[in-house]
Amino acid sequence: MKKWLIPVGIIIALIAIIAFWSIGIKNTGLQKNQAVNKEWGNVSTTYQRRNDLIGNLVNTVKGAADFEKSTLTAVIEARAKATSVTIDPSNVTPEQLAQFNQAQSGVSSSLSRLLVSVEQYPTLKANENFLKLQDELASTENQILTARTRFNEAVQDYNGYILAIPNNWFLSYKEKPYFEAVAGADKPVEVKF
Repeated sequence: MKKWLIPVGIIIALIAIIAFWSIGIKNTGLQKNQAVNKEWGNVSTTYQRRNDLIGNLVNTVKGAADFEKSTLTAVIEARAKATSVTIDPSNVTPEQLAQFNQAQSGVSSSLSRLLVSVEQYPTLKANENFLKLQDELASTENQILTARTRFNEAVQDYNGYILAIPNNWFLSYKEKPYFEAVAGADKPVEVKF
């Protein structure tokens, strides 16, 4: 009877070790997936902050200058388009991320045209509210860069974990896309007066 106990005990111990090992892999995969979702939330929050500031900036500009209506309209439309694109971080695809990135690029482009156009309005440039909003926007752009960088770092950690052998044998998670620069971002912005 004791001869049977040793092999059965070894088999039970091996099954327990493999079970705990696979549970550890799944739990770590879940934690890394949640880290990516958290970082995506940070990205969304910084973009939302920028969109909120743009509304205030547009109202300040409208109130302080006889301004080009087409420039303000472009900023308002770009902001509306950017806020209409939503992404579920748990099922994000490269196409969705590219669409989101393109919408946010439209905001950046129209906002930079607005700020360049403002140079023609000395009273607006001296407006304390406008200057404060301009500083807030610059700060927000830095926060967006930081949030996107941290998101890409979390995605790298997550993708590396779920794609590694033997982890990919136990996990059913899909690889997540990175934020990439929009087309033409490598070229300098042309400023015309």
